[in-house]
Amino acid sequence: MNGPSALAAKRIHPADPPGTADKPGETFFSHEEAAAPATRSAPGVETSAEWDLLLAGSSPDPVRHAPQRLRSILQRSPQWDCFLRLADHHGTSSLLYQNLLRVGDGLPTSVLATLRRRYEANIHKSLYLTRELIRILDCLAPLAITVIPYKGVVLSENLYGDMALRQSGDIDLFVRARDVARVKSVVHDLAYTPRLAIPAALDAAYLASGYECTFDSPAGCNLLELQWSLQPHFYAVNFDMDGLFQRAVAASVSGHPVPTPSPEDLLLVLSVHAAKHVWGRILWLCDVAQLLKRQNLNWPWIVARAKECGIERILRLTLLLTKRLLGAPLPAAMDNAILADRAVLAFADEIGVSIARGVSYEQDQWSYFHLMMRLRERWTDRIRFLTRLTFTPGPGEWHALRLPAPLFPLYRAVRLARLAARFARG
Repeated sequence: MNGPSALAAKRIHPADPPGTADKPGETFFSHEEAAAPATRSAPGVETSAEWDLLLAGSSPDPVRHAPQRLRSILQRSPQWDCFLRLADHHGTSSLLYQNLLRVGDGLPTSVLATLRRRYEANIHKSLYLTRELIRILDCLAPLAITVIPYKGVVLSENLYGDMALRQSGDIDLFVRARDVARVKSVVHDLAYTPRLAIPAALDAAYLASGYECTFDSPAGCNLLELQWSLQPHFYAVNFDMDGLFQRAVAASVSGHPVPTPSPEDLLLVLSVHAAKHVWGRILWLCDVAQLLKRQNLNWPWIVARAKECGIERILRLTLLLTKRLLGAPLPAAMDNAILADRAVLAFADEIGVSIARGVSYEQDQWSYFHLMMRLRERWTDRIRFLTRLTFTPGPGEWHALRLPAPLFPLYRAVRLARLAARFARG
């Protein structure tokens, strides 16, 4: 099996050190990449007008290439209901509204009106999330607890230059594992309630095996996420979270100073997050494209860190998909390394088609886990992934059977039995 198309998947219809300056005289972008517009899902694959319009309008530099390309796409008579569903599913309605309003003509007024309503709704949501983020940070400050916002309105304001351009659904905070209990207590006083009830006796086990705690509030569900790790333990990505806190840089949200991951750390975080969800939303690639526009990333550090974590293939695949789908230019050295990696090229062909066709990978199926293993370039990481997946118990096991503390090691056997039963059911 050479690509994800060989895996079981379900077709759906759509309704995660500071940068240094480049050396004088160094050619950072290849000439070919600097001029490349957003193109295709995979070489030789014909795509719909709706999909091509979505990509053209989500480009990090739409003014440069989009007018002529947009006119060509509009001549293909897109199905506007389908286009609006795609925009909603991929989370780019606000970005599309601004970009298409600026560079496009010939769009139906009803389409622009729908995008405008979504844009305005996102403004209201972003203002609410900003207020809540500042409220949380202000309550943590007297306790000398540092948390790092890394997506949502922080990313929108500091990468896109406008809080309203990126659709934000919640507040994502990195927190040190040792501070999780205190932060949970603080946000509880702010009327945030954990969605998952973990018995106190299992708190330590959950901190070791899990990676996040999600909270509801009176304003809605899943509005806050605390993450003390980049992914669950079984994914076997040993990211340096202490280093992420040490390398954090200053940012701001509505004039309020906040820490945020360094650009180099952020690229790795965004790549791993997108890979976990099989790059299923263009929004995640838009984030990477906006980050690449900085042009001052410390690429040797990024590559070295990715290699150390065993996520070099994930990084390359994320960059290649961002280049192919959104026309984002890549550094010449990275571009050459990617083009020489046959496995990454094959994955990009298959996953690009899957994204365009709205294929969804069920995250509790063997096909998904198999893909996650195959995305790792080192056999040792694949083995660690499979071993941890098989023997690391979690909330499912804890709720399926309540064991007294002395018998907690038996949860591994419970985990193995539940997995075997799931796979036996197909």
